[in-house]
This record gives sequence, C-alpha cells and structure tokens, in this order.
Amino acid sequence: MEKWVKEIALGGAVAALVLAVIFGFDLSLLLFPLSMLALGAMFISGRGGLAGRFSPARLGGGEESTVPAVTFSQVGGQEMAKRELLEALTFLKESSRTRQLGIRPLKGVLLVGPPGTGKTLMAKAAANYTASVFLAASGSQFVQMYAGVGASRVRQLFKEARTQAQRAKKASAIIFIDEIDVLGPKRGKNVSHLEYDQTLNELLTQMDGVDSEQDVQILVVGATNRADLLDPALTRPGRFDRIVQVDLPDKAGRLHILKIHAANKPLAEDVCLEKIAAQTQGFSGAHLESLLNEAAICALRAGRERIEQEDLREAVEKVMLGEKSNRLLQQDERERVAYHEVGHAVISELVGPGSVASITIVSRNRALGYIRRASQDDRYLYTRDQLLGAIQVCVAGAVMEEIIFGQRSTGAANDIEQAVQLAKRMVFSGLSPLGIVSSDLAPGVLNDTVAQIIREQEDRVKEVLACRVDEVRKIAAHLLQEESLGGDEFRLMLGGRQVS
Repeated sequence: MEKWVKEIALGGAVAALVLAVIFGFDLSLLLFPLSMLALGAMFISGRGGLAGRFSPARLGGGEESTVPAVTFSQVGGQEMAKRELLEALTFLKESSRTRQLGIRPLKGVLLVGPPGTGKTLMAKAAANYTASVFLAASGSQFVQMYAGVGASRVRQLFKEARTQAQRAKKASAIIFIDEIDVLGPKRGKNVSHLEYDQTLNELLTQMDGVDSEQDVQILVVGATNRADLLDPALTRPGRFDRIVQVDLPDKAGRLHILKIHAANKPLAEDVCLEKIAAQTQGFSGAHLESLLNEAAICALRAGRERIEQEDLREAVEKVMLGEKSNRLLQQDERERVAYHEVGHAVISELVGPGSVASITIVSRNRALGYIRRASQDDRYLYTRDQLLGAIQVCVAGAVMEEIIFGQRSTGAANDIEQAVQLAKRMVFSGLSPLGIVSSDLAPGVLNDTVAQIIREQEDRVKEVLACRVDEVRKIAAHLLQEESLGGDEFRLMLGGRQVS
C-alpha cells in the first residue's frame, strides 16, 4: 500500500510541474528552496546513512564463521612475538583464574612492525586461540568529513562486538583495528578538524568502559607500522597494555614461512628452501608468499608440473627488482654493464667468500644489471672492516669500468649513494679516523672524512682488480653471451675453485 502511495504522489508532483509550465508559471522561483531541501536530505542521510552503513568486516562468512580458522601454527617467523602475545592472551582465555588473583583484564594489545609481517594473521590466530568473536576494521574507516560520524562508528563497533558474542554464545570478542595510527594520531595536530580528536576520545572512552564484570570481555588489538604517531593516551597502561614487536623474520623464520607456503605446492627434488631463505634477508612474510607464488607461475609458463630451483631463483629476482624490462641497450652499454657487475661480484666474493648468489645483465625495472648477494647468516652488528668491505663492493663496479674503458659512467650513481651512507655510518659509530663525534658534526668535516674513506677503498679495489683483469674479461665475455651466471658457476670461473 505504501509503495502505491509513493508512486501516486510522485506522479501527481510531475503532473503539477507540467501544468505549471503550460500555464506559464516561472519554475526558477522554486529552484532555491528545492535545492536547499535536497542538500538537507543528503546531509541527514549522509550522517545517518554513513554511520548506519558502517559494518566492521567479519572475516569469515556467516554466523558460524565469526571465529577465524587461523591458528598460531600458520604464523611463521614470529616466535618471539607469538610467545609475547600468547602470554597476554592468557588473561583473556583464563579470565576466571585471573579474577581470583585480582588481575585486571587486559584491554588492548598493540602489534607494531613493518607491512607484511603477519600482524593481521596474528590477530586472527588470537581470536581462534581464545575462542573469541572476531571483528576487523581499518583506521581509515572511522575518519569522515562529517562531525561525529567517526565517534558513532567506534560506539557501533563495540556494540556490534558484544552483540555478535552474545549471539554466538561466546564469552569474549576481539576487535582488530588495522592502521590504528590513522584513528589515533596525537591530538591537537588537526586544529582545523576536531573530528579526529573526537573519534580518538570515543575510542579511549570505550576502552576505559571495558570491565571484567561484563558478560562479554572485549580485547582491542591494534596494528601499525608507525607507533611514533600514536597519541600517548592510547599507549599508556590500562589501554594498550602490551606492545608486541612484529619484526621482519630472520633466516630461520624465513625458512619456516617458506615451508608453510610451500606445503600446497609441488617442489622438484633439486629445490633447497634453505638456500632461498639465506638469499632473502629483509623479506617479509608477504614477500615470501609472493615469491613462492611467482615461482609457481614461472613453472606454469615453462610447462612444468613441479617448481624447480631455477623458478625460485627467478622469483627472488622478480620480487626484489620487478619484471624483466624490454629495454634494449647498445652493444657498448651491454659491455660496460657486464664489466661493472663482474667488478662488484669479484670484490664481493673476495670480501665474503660464497656471498654471490647470481649475476645478470638482464634489465629489471630501472636496474640495467645487478648481482644478488646471499649471506649465510643474518647480521645485525658490523665491525669497521666489514663496513669497509661493503664500501669496496659498492665502488668496485665504477673502478672496473675505469680500468677497462678508461672512464666511469652514470651507472654507478646508486652505488656511490650507498657507499656514502656506509661511510657516514662509520663516522657516527665512531669507526672513522675522527673517532667519536657528536651528531652536530660540521658538514664540511663530515664530507671530507666521507670522501677520504671512499677514496682509500677505491685505491685498494683498483689494486685488486688490476691483478685480475684476465679473469674479469673471461667472466664478462661469458656473461655477455649467457646474460646470467649462477653463484657456483661464477666461483668456478674465478680462480677455478668453488666456495661453499
């Protein structure tokens, strides 16, 4: 009946407008009041509708999937972070025991770390471990141009968590807020737009309202890679009580992640995941998952039914540097690139035996050629000699060009930048001839010291490479023909020995 009434009213309004035009009525007089009514309706529907349509993502489909099917065994490379989080979750899982000991409930856990390290997976696993309802939202979902919408969404999120937990007959719920630095930046920075501060104030209020005596215990898990941007009121005790560092995985962690993602992929007998783990320092869990996916794509393109080591090598280079470029170099440029990369590789192998994983003159992204280095173990501290060795590897390409062609090229620009950063690191670590210096060292003194360090290493590299010109020419000629060399093959050609 209501539908027919609306249609009749709409038809009557259109007929009235037509009659008004026929009888010469000026409709421009109605435009202003009609436009104001339309704007008001849009504003009202915008405030109510935007808040009303907001729905935190239940990761899972349907009422039976409010607890994610993700366990901590599926989170690789984060053993320390998992232990710290599991300890925090004990307060939620064994709430009756903690109440007996007079322990106040844990209200928030903050996961801090680079993108792709598994923060979302850990939040899902936490919900599974505690048998809690899981709601997920992004910090950017709470920030709107209309005043009060963000605060309304925060209230709605906590209300939805309690409602879903009661419906699913669960004693607890976990609210996961990704990009929490967008929702909770330091207050007072947005002086012209207090909506940010209002939204954060509402989140603080809701977290303070979490009480152990309530039927549903709520734990807020936040994730960010910029903890320095958060308001201090968020990270004080009583709100986010635990800050868990989720760092990039070490070699053992990378191997664990590779094994997890390789479980559903057919691997050839020659595949050695430990080698790939050694060659991927600085990769996150997301990078490693992408690596195995790209390796499977390479095998599919080649028409193979199993993933081979060559597919993994190609995938590592693609993830690191991007897809192969169709850039065509002139012959003299190809030769210069080949000698440049062989120069890097020779010094790298002499400084750290077994460090060269591959050499190529195939262009990828903006790189005309490159060597890929692999370390047997991750390193977090460097001595003076190790930093000098790294500088030698950086300048070796340009020095090799100078020996063979008589002059250098612009291809060494990135190498020089890296060498300068390493030299500055030596200066401010007290490892330069200046000894211990303050952070406000005069720019002129800093530049002179950096230049001196790099110049000395260039002279040393020139002496070493000048004695190996014949070997370099042989390797460069082979590289120009084959375009790529594996590390083992390179070591056989360099002095006829293989370094493991």
